[in-house]
Amino acid sequence: MDLETFNQKALDAAKYYKGSTDIDCFVIDKDGKRIDSDESDCFGHEFCRQIERIFPDHELDCSQVHKYGSYQAERFGGKYMFFCPMSLLHWTSPIFHQGILSGSLVCGPALIIDSEDFIRNDLISGKNLPASDVFRLMKLAASIPSITTERARSLSELLHLTASGVSELDHLEFQLHQENSEQQKEISEYIQYIKKMEISEAEISRYPFEKETDLIDYIENGETKRARAVLNEILGNVFFSTGGDLKVIRARVLELVVLLSRAAVRGGADAEQIFGMNYQYINRISSFTNIESIASWLSIVIGKFSELVFDMREIKHADAIQRAMQYVREHFHNKISLEDAADFVNLSPSYLSKLFKKELDVNFNAYLNKIRVEKSKNFLLNTEIPLIDIAGMCGFEDQSYFSKVFKKFAGSSPGKFRENRGRPSFDTQEVHG
Repeated sequence: MDLETFNQKALDAAKYYKGSTDIDCFVIDKDGKRIDSDESDCFGHEFCRQIERIFPDHELDCSQVHKYGSYQAERFGGKYMFFCPMSLLHWTSPIFHQGILSGSLVCGPALIIDSEDFIRNDLISGKNLPASDVFRLMKLAASIPSITTERARSLSELLHLTASGVSELDHLEFQLHQENSEQQKEISEYIQYIKKMEISEAEISRYPFEKETDLIDYIENGETKRARAVLNEILGNVFFSTGGDLKVIRARVLELVVLLSRAAVRGGADAEQIFGMNYQYINRISSFTNIESIASWLSIVIGKFSELVFDMREIKHADAIQRAMQYVREHFHNKISLEDAADFVNLSPSYLSKLFKKELDVNFNAYLNKIRVEKSKNFLLNTEIPLIDIAGMCGFEDQSYFSKVFKKFAGSSPGKFRENRGRPSFDTQEVHG
């Protein structure tokens, strides 16, 4: 099946998925660009354009967001759910043409909380916006599908099955079968160059450490093209000096992969993601049966490491924050901590704390208390529920602390809020200046 026919097969699958679920589904290529699809078809298109108008400092690059999700899906076994910088939920699964990664099926956007809560508590909290902008955002957010987390997981599983049906070969095998003719040409040219030089055998067998230093520098700076050029020179030297001994070549390549992974982390890539990929790569090295496959595969590794140095960092941060916020919304009634949320999003507690302060201008505990207060307001409108029970239902250890926190965020005591049925209180004794 040629690529054009394959892409049409993927587009048909996306159309049927969307028709069956009422959730937008589209196809992207390996660079994150949509295939034969206008972004204006997206349920969240107008919403995001309004965000750009209201908040000019927000730079929305959907292709990079989708590319990030695709990378994560490949890493986590074929499916991944993530939040975009605008707090909208997406899920994705990669597709493979003739065993080679072609792109991904991407679904979304969707909301897993009430659209009004989403706008007031997440998107514009702490911002003084004109009423007309707030109304416009709420109207647009209401058009985005709202689903439960359970349905989102089911839809993600369904997309994974759909993507598997589109793909022609097991994606775990694609790197073993891919050949890069241009790379082989460059390696061969470098080997011929070595042969023509009047160099002693001792000099030929010497490993080109200076080239390795250049390679690491290029990876740290995300310069993929230069990194690949130097890699080809190193591989040419290794293949020539070892006489094609696969055992020795595998050992040298193993050393390179470890060095490159560390260079990527120093350059700014996420350590856990890099080392997770690194573990898979190291386990694969013994599988290669010829030097062409080794060269092609290592070129792929360099490309992924280089792109992860800068391309995905900010998007990953936004995704982590949104996942942590969702964790709080789902577990606010339990005794949860920064450490619990950090463990959920696979970040260190200190780093997640810094992200909350940077992205939300609030620390984790303050955000947790804010959500608990917002949730408690619904219970307070039911006068049959005692205040002490509401405190426990919303994760507060006692009624006294609940009242203190509620007054800080709501401007009145829980009792006064209940008495006024949620309307603003004009009792100056209850208002904080």
